[in-house]
Amino acid sequence: MQRDVGGLPLAPALRARLVAAGFQTAQELLETGPCGLSKEIGISKEEALEALQVVRQECQGDAARTAGGSGATRKCTALELLEEEQAQGFIITFCSALDNILGGGVQLTKITEICGAPGAGKTQLCMQLAVDVQIPECFGGVAGEAVFIDTEGSFMVDRVVDIATACVQHCQLIAEAHQEEDHLKALETFSLESILSHIYYFRCRDYIELLAQVYLLPDFLSEHSKVQLVVVDGIAFPFRHDFEDLSLRTRLLNGLAQQLIIIANDHKSAVVLTNQMTTRIGQSQSTLVPALV
Repeated sequence: MQRDVGGLPLAPALRARLVAAGFQTAQELLETGPCGLSKEIGISKEEALEALQVVRQECQGDAARTAGGSGATRKCTALELLEEEQAQGFIITFCSALDNILGGGVQLTKITEICGAPGAGKTQLCMQLAVDVQIPECFGGVAGEAVFIDTEGSFMVDRVVDIATACVQHCQLIAEAHQEEDHLKALETFSLESILSHIYYFRCRDYIELLAQVYLLPDFLSEHSKVQLVVVDGIAFPFRHDFEDLSLRTRLLNGLAQQLIIIANDHKSAVVLTNQMTTRIGQSQSTLVPALV
């Protein structure tokens, strides 16, 4: 990430401001963050965030080209892609009906969107998955960890305690029924305290915090390599208010979606998003559709 600021694909006036403020490398910009950059060069937080998105994408592209050498473009067959996809694991829920609907569970490397009206149970399912991703491999799980990004303040740790306790008890019943050594050994470390300590919670109160958190997430995941689930509970909520420039909102959402796809693929993680519903008015009828579509 030692790319020179002058070589970044930013507007000339913006590059001039950055240089005048003393920024020399892309790394310095990323470390400053959107709020700091906004104050340093006198632009809005939205403009700063959009500029940092461009910078991070350029740095990621440079890293990929460096890793791949001159032939950075990956070449493979459709069969190889299918085999890779089939080899990816699933986060099981211990609910056979739900697992069957999902084709075996929530698939790693994919983005799953959960839509529903208020009170439908979207957050409950996300908290359940944050526990289920930690189910030991001998019980059919992936023995991972979870990141939970909460934009609506709906995360309830008491409810997570209930879910985690029930999951541990269910695994204990399985172990007692089968009496296999690996089951009993796994239960020595699969406890309520262990589950709670491996759910990393982030509270984002507006879209600036959400975008900044998602763009900083790859660094966090590099330090926590066992994370195999990223939950964004309320992907649309921060973007539904206080936006006069709808084209900017669209660009920020597109950038957010691309970053989540990169996270899912590069870190072999499942990304689960919840979305609210809104009413779309037609000529003869109205229908409920996911928000911001």
